[in-house]
Amino acid sequence: MTGAIDRREINEAINAADDALIHLQSARKCLNSAGNWGLLDMFGGDWITGLIKHGKMSKAESEIEEARYALQRFSKELRDVQGVSSIHINDFLTFADFFFDGFVADVLVQSKISNAKKQCDDAIRQVEQIKSKLERM
Repeated sequence: MTGAIDRREINEAINAADDALIHLQSARKCLNSAGNWGLLDMFGGDWITGLIKHGKMSKAESEIEEARYALQRFSKELRDVQGVSSIHINDFLTFADFFFDGFVADVLVQSKISNAKKQCDDAIRQVEQIKSKLERM
């Protein structure tokens, strides 16, 4: 009976990992798009370019929030699996809203987008590693 319970807990953790990865990868894609639009905005874009960039940033922020919830669920599910360390999500994937205009602000936004992309990449890598370990159990 214990084996069936352990298998169920592992499967729940894998499902939670899959959900977190979906949102993390979507956030990463949105951030990449926002970064591309941000570069265009910095080097000759108009107000429409800025509007599109902010729309992409807003979508990325929404996906990051969904990823945060999914990572919390993943962390909770991992606590039920023996022999697997949990992930740390405190202060994880923080992403601020920036709605400034001007070149200096655009550079700052690009920096924040780049930082958020790195955080997404790190989270994706960490979740994939733990999921792989779960699948081998």
